[in-house]
Amino acid sequence: MRAKTSVQPVSAAEVADRLRAAGLTVRVVGDPSIMVHGLTHDSRTVRTGQMFACLRGHLFDGHDYASQTVADGASALLVDHELAGVGETAQLVVDDTRLAVGHASAIAWGDPSQHVTMIGITGTNGKTTTAQIVAELLDAADQPTGIIGTLHGLRTTPEAPELHAKLAEFVKQGKRAVVMEVSSHALALHRIDGTVFDLVAFTNLGHDHLDLHGSPEAYFRAKSALFTPTFAPLAVINVDDIMGRLLANTLSDCSNGETMSVMTVDRNDVKVAAVTATEHAYQWNGRTISVPLGGEFNVANSLMALSIVAALDIDIDAAISGFESLAAVPGRFEVIDTDQTRSRGITVVVDYAHTPDGLERLLRAARALTDARVIAVFGCAGHRDRQKRPIMGELAARLADLAIATSDNPRGENPDAIINDVIEGVSEHYRARVIALADRRGAIRRALEVAQPDDVVVIAGKGHEATQDLGAETIKFDDRLVAIEELKDMS
Repeated sequence: MRAKTSVQPVSAAEVADRLRAAGLTVRVVGDPSIMVHGLTHDSRTVRTGQMFACLRGHLFDGHDYASQTVADGASALLVDHELAGVGETAQLVVDDTRLAVGHASAIAWGDPSQHVTMIGITGTNGKTTTAQIVAELLDAADQPTGIIGTLHGLRTTPEAPELHAKLAEFVKQGKRAVVMEVSSHALALHRIDGTVFDLVAFTNLGHDHLDLHGSPEAYFRAKSALFTPTFAPLAVINVDDIMGRLLANTLSDCSNGETMSVMTVDRNDVKVAAVTATEHAYQWNGRTISVPLGGEFNVANSLMALSIVAALDIDIDAAISGFESLAAVPGRFEVIDTDQTRSRGITVVVDYAHTPDGLERLLRAARALTDARVIAVFGCAGHRDRQKRPIMGELAARLADLAIATSDNPRGENPDAIINDVIEGVSEHYRARVIALADRRGAIRRALEVAQPDDVVVIAGKGHEATQDLGAETIKFDDRLVAIEELKDMS
């Protein structure tokens, strides 16, 4: 594991040199010897001596705020055209600031990814749980670990300036490793450019984010962009997944001389002993691995995490001891255990599953827990990939005994219209199993009201989220708390 270091200021010329080393064209306007103390793309947070990166977005153009950041103390600017009215401030002029900001952020924040063991995890499902497990195991092996992901920020993977600033903070705190969820958005938008990983991992690929990528093929290409020697020397890939097998084979067959080492993870390599709502166990390399996380799909998540940790130079037995104290991952197959659930003999599970593949895995895991009924509450987000709505409707109706289609985060889109898109995918054979109820609290209550002993109630889509985005307003709404409140109200 690498030793910590402190962030030292660099000159605008050094930042320019880093960009050129990354293959980018850059022209320096002004004094190249001006020192840079960090970098930000948020004009509201710029501090004296920082470089301000002028990024273009859907709603705002950072170039419009450049002069204000200079007045607030910015020492240099990253721009895509020379700006007037910014005094003697150094300007690094590039063709596309988004292509440059990752590399500029890395050097401006002291290349923090090079001073910790960096683990990047991508895939449609399982990133959050796998990352949490990896961090717990590394902590148990005396490798203090930071986490960047869905549970730890506004975005799964933050913009490059935020990312490297956070990594620099981890280094300052004495972290020896960082595990990071890498989203397809981050890869497509170059948020992790300039980051150096020791290991990158692939969990699986399902249907998601086609509103951004346009096609499953483009989505896979975005995910695959992480698996190059530019980012890491080693890949850990789940080959139970068909796209994982394709990725592993592609990397292994690479003939251009720039190869990565590939370690594959195969569920068939372990003998599963038991899976319940709250735990699972299997045999791995002659050891019995007991994991306090329920659900069949968590076998794959814990096995991936274990394989990642085993690939690092640490005490594996100490790491495995971390399973003993592993806490439930918020909103990931989280069992709501109350006096009411126990007295009624029902199981209530809250999960973040919001993709067809994720919902299918979740409902199959719920089905494996009972010979009674599975009752599902689910929805689809507004102003997001509409193609997955009818697919999720058909899956829920086919795999649950009762499916209640409700609102997720409508974001201003008509919830009834979203639900109609969902129900349109349900074949006539299963239509009688589906109820439409746009009020999410009402939908959760309905599921709990009709649940009988041994039934499993699954509340899917929002998981750990504590709010609901209605568009005009964002309200407090936590599926876990709502379920507890409604259970108490019925007692």
